Formats: sequence, structure tokens, C-alpha cells
Amino acid sequence: MSAISKNSAADEVESTHRPRMPPLKALLAFEAASRHGSFSRAAEELGVTPSAISHHIQNLEDFLGVQVFSRHAGRAALTNAGRIYAGEIERAFGTIMGATRLVAPQSQRDHLFIASGPSFAAKWLQPRIGNFIEQHPEIGIRLSTISDLRDLETLRFDLAIAYGRPPVVNGRQIEPLLAERLRPLCSPRLIEQIQLREISDLSRATLIHSSNALTWTDYLRKVVGSTIKARHELWFDRSTMAIDAAVEGLGVVLESELLAADELEKGTLVAPFDHPRFAVETVSYYLVRSAEAKSRSYVGAFESWLRMKITAANLHTATLT
Repeated sequence: MSAISKNSAADEVESTHRPRMPPLKALLAFEAASRHGSFSRAAEELGVTPSAISHHIQNLEDFLGVQVFSRHAGRAALTNAGRIYAGEIERAFGTIMGATRLVAPQSQRDHLFIASGPSFAAKWLQPRIGNFIEQHPEIGIRLSTISDLRDLETLRFDLAIAYGRPPVVNGRQIEPLLAERLRPLCSPRLIEQIQLREISDLSRATLIHSSNALTWTDYLRKVVGSTIKARHELWFDRSTMAIDAAVEGLGVVLESELLAADELEKGTLVAPFDHPRFAVETVSYYLVRSAEAKSRSYVGAFESWLRMKITAANLHTATLT
């Protein structure tokens, strides 16, 4: 009877313990690998081997009971479960770093936390940020992406480049940063294939939709005063995917000249209707400063560099009206 009592007491004590946590090393490996999209780059950041990263992630998958990365031909990509987990872990790490800075601000004084929409980060900011690092090798950069503007309420950042006006958040300064020009774009081959000469010829095309400031319906009403029934439609939730689809000749995309700048320069995308009236300009990008931004000298250095790069790219800097 005493044994039963003893076991019952042990069970009661055990039930009051907090839930078992995943191994911290596995979480660090997963966070770095998901952020970089690469086991090898995560290994470089953490100072371990790629096989160690793989081992840690396998341990995490064993703990969770689900795969967070799918592995094919030596490459790894986040699964649906992995993408959900990565977002939550990113926010959790942001909370930890915010708490650390709150009590020991000097511990991260040489790091700058930048948040950006995924397409702007991939197509415009990432290819240029090496220049900032060359100018300021003493500053560590942590670049995170935001898929939803509500993420700004929980994500740790010093500066955020938000696509679409973000919600008003107490203690954070928000101002227009950049106007973008949107217009129909497609591969040169597609123009000849469907004889794309006039805007009405879009009725023979597949219209590619992406997540940007202007829908095809709104655009057509604005430039021609009516809508056009297209042959087919194709939808993507990322501008990067929509641009790639247009390069492959899958259809005509309504996209930003800013995000498609490389493809336009290479000639893999062209504007079938090159008259200025077929381009629509809208303020889409906003700069958001954290409440602590004023006290961090590196924030000013990055903002100055960003505005210089915008001007050098001959883009339109937005101002308060």
C-alpha cells in the first residue's frame, strides 16, 4: 500500500512539471537552417558541420514526431509543418532577444535586426546588403521576413520595410518609403506566340496574379476603364513566384518594375505595352522604426544606406503628404 502511495505521489509531482522542451541545440540548428534555407549556411553561422546540423534537426523531428524538412537529392526544404514551426520559433527567439536587450542592452549592441516582406527581401534587399556589410563590417545583420503585417506586433526588429501600410503600433514610427510602378510584364517569346500588341489582346493570354498593391481588375479599370476576360488565370501568393512564372512564358504578370528589375535588365521580361500610361505608380513600401531605434546608432547608418541605394536605383522615394 505504501508503494502505491509512493507511486501516486510521484505521478502527482511529475504531472506538475512543465512540458518537456525540445533540445535547445536542435532549435538553434532548425532556426538557422530555416532562416538561411540551407544546412551548410546554418553550419557556417553556428560554427559546426552540416552533418551536425542534419543530426540536430533529425533529433528535433524525432522529438516532434513530424518532418520539418523534406530531403531530396541532397537538398532540404521546409515542409508545411516546418514552415509553421519556423514562424513560431522565430517569434519565440525574438521575444528572448528582446528580453535580453531589455536587461542587458550591451549584449547585442553590434547587431541590427531588419524585417522585410519576403519578395522585397529576396529580389531587392538581399542582393545589395553585402554592400552595407562591406561598409560596416562591425555590424551584424539579422534579416527576417514578414508575411503578414500583424507580425510586426510580435516580431523583434529595429527597422522594418513593410509592404502595404502597417497597423498603427504604439511607440513605433511609420512613414512612406518607396513608390513602385506596376505594369504588365511577360517573356519576349510570349508576345509573338499570342500576338500581344494591344491591351485588348490580353484576352488571349493567361493573367498571372500575385500579392501586390494592385489587382488586375483594378489595374484594367484604371488604365482602360473596363475589365478583360482572359483566356486563363494563374495565382501566386509571392511576387517572386509570379515573376518566375512569367519568365517561363506561362502568362502575363502585373508586377512591380522594382521587383522585376533584374529580369527587365536581362531581357527575360519585357513590357508589352511600353507607353507610360500603362504604368501605375502607388506608394506600397513603408519604413517602420522600433521604439528603441532612436537610441541605436546603427539604425541611422542602415537607413541612410537604404535611401542612398533607392536613389541610386532611380526609384521614387515616397514622402509624407
